[in-house]
Amino acid sequence: MVQVSADSQTSTRIAVVGATGYAGGEILRLLLDHPGVKSGELSIGSLMAGSSAGTPVSDAMPHLIALADRTIEALDLEKLAEHDVVFLGLPHGHSAEIAKQLPEGMVIIDCAADFRLRQQSDWDTFYGGDYAGAWPYGIPEMPGHREQIAQSARVAVPGCFPTGATLALWPAVQAGLIEPKVSVVSITGVSGGGKKASVGLLGAETMGSLKAYNTAGKHRHNPEIVQNLTEVGGEGVQLSFTPVLAPLPRGILTTATAPLAAGVDEATLRAAYEQAYADEAFVHLLAPGVQPQTQAVLGSNACHVQVEVDQRAGTVLLTSAIDNLCKGTAGAAVQCMNLCLGIEETAGLSIAGVAP
Repeated sequence: MVQVSADSQTSTRIAVVGATGYAGGEILRLLLDHPGVKSGELSIGSLMAGSSAGTPVSDAMPHLIALADRTIEALDLEKLAEHDVVFLGLPHGHSAEIAKQLPEGMVIIDCAADFRLRQQSDWDTFYGGDYAGAWPYGIPEMPGHREQIAQSARVAVPGCFPTGATLALWPAVQAGLIEPKVSVVSITGVSGGGKKASVGLLGAETMGSLKAYNTAGKHRHNPEIVQNLTEVGGEGVQLSFTPVLAPLPRGILTTATAPLAAGVDEATLRAAYEQAYADEAFVHLLAPGVQPQTQAVLGSNACHVQVEVDQRAGTVLLTSAIDNLCKGTAGAAVQCMNLCLGIEETAGLSIAGVAP
């Protein structure tokens, strides 16, 4: 574990690679409000990217006023190695090559998929290319993960869909309250597709329309969700996952249904979630009858969860809402950095959303 010095003259230096992407920009937004950055214990160093290298931050990310005098730099491994913490906000397939050229003790938080999957067969099927192995997985709220992250200098930040689905499902799976045959539908905003030129993400294509995509087991987050549920519940997890693109900038609303295990009622289900999340700062079990909604979590690192039993259908309905760019990516990244550095896990992260 890396210790942060209280001496502002020896601050922990942080670099962001892929700084102008949605994940990189959100990481920077959160860091600017981090008490460690404000005190000088942490400092924001190089901001690197590919095609936007040479662009002033004031042009690339005008909302980050405190960094307006900075310029985006091209990737420079020597310069990157001078930092203590590196966030990698790149498309999959790039992080592994960079990480292996950086010092062993450096804290690296990867927001791509390169180190998320523990089975090479899953990587080969859904991504392809060289398999780089797996790092500690960045959902601290999963059993045992907080301790693994705190003892590591390398963390793989989960995908946004697996975050919402896992937080909605794992307590029920672990406690055996549902049969492990799960159907998940996640409605997401367009920022989940990244900041790239794509006809399918144009306003004219998305406004006033809903569209399912990568259906019937084809989405790359499929094996990640199964991996998480298998970890807490054992083998035999069956998943049907359907992502739906909605005309929203941010947010993911996930609904998960599964057959109810014998003898389980809503009180038992709710008690399991109350116990699982009693001490979690960022996961909030809503009062009975209150439904999660994306606007309540926008800009925050919170996940709102609701649990219900449909006795007529013999099923459980588990619902969650997250901000895909915050708890789903950048907020999780900062949360994991805090753990790696041995500082307050919640530092720089809000549970208050922006509404309306």
